[in-house]
Amino acid sequence: MLLATFLQAAAGAALGNGVIALGAAIAVIGAGFGLGKIGQSAMESIARQPEAAGDIRSSMILIGAFMEGASLLAIIVCLLALYA
Repeated sequence: MLLATFLQAAAGAALGNGVIALGAAIAVIGAGFGLGKIGQSAMESIARQPEAAGDIRSSMILIGAFMEGASLLAIIVCLLALYA
């Protein structure tokens, strides 16, 4: 956010808007990769130890919700930087 603000002030609004959009895109891509990794690891864990499936599934859902919240927060911060 600080880098995007600095670039927006230094290079003009067009470059700053592009950097802000790039920041939002990186946040979404990172969340997608993270959720895929969580799902992959959870399925491997359930395959190795089926009796712990309920605990693994609830942990997976909780971590996924936290990750989605963090990515949504990053997108909101980018939108606020873009329009404020």
